[in-house]
Amino acid sequence: MINDTLNEADSKMNKAVEVTREDFASIRTGRANPSMFHKLTADYYGAPTPLVQLASFTAPEARVIIISPFDASSMAAIEKAIRDSDLGVNPTDDGKTIRVSLPELTEERRKEYIKMAKGKAEDGRIAVRNIRRTAKHALEKLEKDGEVGKDDVTGAEKRLDGMTKKHTDEIDEMLKHKEAELLEV
Repeated sequence: MINDTLNEADSKMNKAVEVTREDFASIRTGRANPSMFHKLTADYYGAPTPLVQLASFTAPEARVIIISPFDASSMAAIEKAIRDSDLGVNPTDDGKTIRVSLPELTEERRKEYIKMAKGKAEDGRIAVRNIRRTAKHALEKLEKDGEVGKDDVTGAEKRLDGMTKKHTDEIDEMLKHKEAELLEV
């Protein structure tokens, strides 16, 4: 019972860390990275569709992304999705591909992105702590129902706290790397 609760909590915490990692990947840095476009969706035949399902992305240069739509009719929708996003870029198309040139980040924009990264990291930490709280309540319920002893619950809570610290530290480490990446000129 206790191990099931702890394993479930660990699994959910891992997912929360993974979501935070994906959120960090969507924050633009100085160099072109196709993962910036993973969270964007375009209106394709009336349905919001992720851009990665509509086109392939390549980064031939440090600050250029070439987007090759699989269907030429989706070009306008992809372009609109990129233009309306918070990436701060202006796509251009040549009829077959869309070219996105990333401008040099200003100091002000870098600070804005760092602030955004800190917010996403805090969201990740909050998610991990919420999972901890839920697992702790489940452990306390097991004890209250008389299914396990107090000592078992105390030991499990210590393991749960260790798990929580491991995952929040991982998020903090990702934030540190993202900040360094953003400040790199």
